[in-house]
Amino acid sequence: MSHFYASIKGTKGEATRCGDKSRGINGHIRGWNFGVNVKMEHNADTGEDEAVVHLTGGSNGNKPWRLLNRYTIKNLTGW
Repeated sequence: MSHFYASIKGTKGEATRCGDKSRGINGHIRGWNFGVNVKMEHNADTGEDEAVVHLTGGSNGNKPWRLLNRYTIKNLTGW
């Protein structure tokens, strides 16, 4: 069984992918000028899974990536 699982849906239907604990899983959704990259990874130091979110320069690639935040299950406390 996979540690991470992703799905995406577009005009050609839905696709899914699996990722393991050692390599994580990554997705980059973008327009021409900007986009968002999300990587799910396991932090061996803390023992927690993390979502790392970047704002990107999109397909154009004309801007450097900017880290928006790192999230863990602790960010869901109180939901």
